[in-house]
Amino acid sequence: MDWDDAYQNGKYIPGGDEYLAMWQLKSSAFRAALDQNRQRLGLSYGSHPREVFDLFLPENPAKGVVIYIHGGYWQSLDHTLWSHLAAGPLAHSWAVAMPGYRLCPDVSVADITKSMVRAVAAIGDRFDGVFEIIITGHSAGGHLTARLACDDIYLPYAADIRRFVSISGVHDLRPLTRTSVNEPLQLDMASAAAESPALKTPREGVDLLAWVGAEERPEFLRQNDLLANIWRGAFAKTTSVHADGHHHFSVVGDLAEAESPLTKALFA
Repeated sequence: MDWDDAYQNGKYIPGGDEYLAMWQLKSSAFRAALDQNRQRLGLSYGSHPREVFDLFLPENPAKGVVIYIHGGYWQSLDHTLWSHLAAGPLAHSWAVAMPGYRLCPDVSVADITKSMVRAVAAIGDRFDGVFEIIITGHSAGGHLTARLACDDIYLPYAADIRRFVSISGVHDLRPLTRTSVNEPLQLDMASAAAESPALKTPREGVDLLAWVGAEERPEFLRQNDLLANIWRGAFAKTTSVHADGHHHFSVVGDLAEAESPLTKALFA
């Protein structure tokens, strides 16, 4: 098994090197077009400059808040690349919060998990815990989404969380110890297992949707189905979906569309 190849996405996607610039343009255009009274940028939830979140508000009173956690293999990118993905939930009158986080190797994956706990607390505080929360994320953000659903973590506002939606998530980190991705992560088998949702017990009452592009690398399909399968046996409500026509970079783009299958699945 060539584990490095198994976790490579860009080289198997036509035009894969063009997506970063496209996301930057779409997110900048979205923020520029949105009424300034409907966005709050760079709200702090911690002491580090990356521990901030952007908040986007719907035109009508918000029904709840979707928290979107970005990817980048825990070592790159930031939350500002994904602002345009707020469009779908906003159209359904849900607010959208997008937190950033510190990156490896400056911190560990476990430290990033702790940052996300603080982010959920700060976002929940802002809404006084009066309505529902949906947590979702892509790739490494999918891992962090599922990690927040594990019962070994105290998560503020856990009772208000309606659903966790992991998009193309990596749920067992142990294979990454055999890849170059691990150089900044510095995971060994013990620390990888400690942060793997697939090796944890879900919090009681968890509703998990594991969503992956049908054209993704086989290892991402396996990782997606693995968590849904194991957690169903731990009495979580789980659903696994392979989205037709999508690869690792395109699958998350459906959140920008109000009537896409992925956006509608958030609220199903």
